[in-house]
Amino acid sequence: MKINITARHFKAKDSLQKYAKERMEELGKYSENILFADVIFSYDKPPADTKYCEMIFKLKDKIITAKESAGDFEKAVDNATIKIETQLYKYKDKNKTLKHDKSTGKYKSI
Repeated sequence: MKINITARHFKAKDSLQKYAKERMEELGKYSENILFADVIFSYDKPPADTKYCEMIFKLKDKIITAKESAGDFEKAVDNATIKIETQLYKYKDKNKTLKHDKSTGKYKSI
């Protein structure tokens, strides 16, 4: 899986990039069909000082996204990862229970 990390209007620290890559590589166990993943970091200027993490996963036939905000980037990454994990689990479960019958061209339950 190819991972792209983008920081809007600032330079992300190496520790933050490494943390985000580690968390995203853990999600590879849910689907081997992940082509690439994008992480976009952004923030609101003070006094709000909210940090945002947006994750976009491109699968063979679907795009999965999650956007979270928190007081720091690590917490936002964790929250977005949980949302992506849930969506990947549902996607994997749905595709596992349906099998394509080539002779009829329809899906059937296993």
